[in-house]
Amino acid sequence: MRSLGAALLLSASLAVQASDLDQRVERLARELRCVVCNGQSVAESNAQLALDMKALLREGLAAGRSEDELRAELVQRYGEQVLFRPGLHAGTAPLWFGPL
Repeated sequence: MRSLGAALLLSASLAVQASDLDQRVERLARELRCVVCNGQSVAESNAQLALDMKALLREGLAAGRSEDELRAELVQRYGEQVLFRPGLHAGTAPLWFGPL
């Protein structure tokens, strides 16, 4: 009986961890632009590239990598256009301070 209780407790703990991981992947995927879609986030897109990017995010977060590390990797691969909110520097200043 104790082993059943322990198994249920472990199962519930793993479900909470999976749910937390799902939420982190979803939040990060919403910040990233699908580079083969027209204005869709990685979270919204069903394109194969977006699905691959979500898998990379899930694997990276599950392995203990930070969100910043994963963002930086995707920017290195696809350029800053992969970010819905690119960093502020000389190349992106017109995006931030352009026509108001």
